[in-house]
Amino acid sequence: MMTSIPLQRRSPWPRLAVGLVAVAAIVFAASAAFAGECPADKRVADGKGQAPGPTMPQGVTDVVRASTDVAKTFGIKGRQFRLRELVMMPGGIVPWHSHNERPAMIYIVSGEVVEYASSCAVPIVHKAGDVAPETKGTSHWWKNTGTTPAVLISADLLPTEMAADPHMM
Repeated sequence: MMTSIPLQRRSPWPRLAVGLVAVAAIVFAASAAFAGECPADKRVADGKGQAPGPTMPQGVTDVVRASTDVAKTFGIKGRQFRLRELVMMPGGIVPWHSHNERPAMIYIVSGEVVEYASSCAVPIVHKAGDVAPETKGTSHWWKNTGTTPAVLISADLLPTEMAADPHMM
């Protein structure tokens, strides 16, 4: 036979614990939603954020895994769809470059990198699992400030006139 405890005699602790766990989950989810992005209160006009950085790559390998002339396959003239893998050694640098002509998405597979963007007043930390959209109005550079290599996958729409350099950052 099951015995129940009258409501007035039940301890409030189980309900309080469940409430605290729910609040913690909401706070965690809210912070995770903004992981790897410029905080809303730190977004600034292009050119008002981080200063231009190094102009040459350092400690980074860039392998083009695939590319497609989308004019031939999809009728999108003047663009090449490109997929690259970048490995940034500790201290490695992806140099200052613009995305005004080349939208991209970067997926951080492993490691951690810091982005210094022209449109953000503070450096942006990207961790494994983050995706960083790179759009018009973004010029930036990246640095691996960690102690392990960082692996990134980049997908972009490269203008065909830039395709002469397949490793165009």
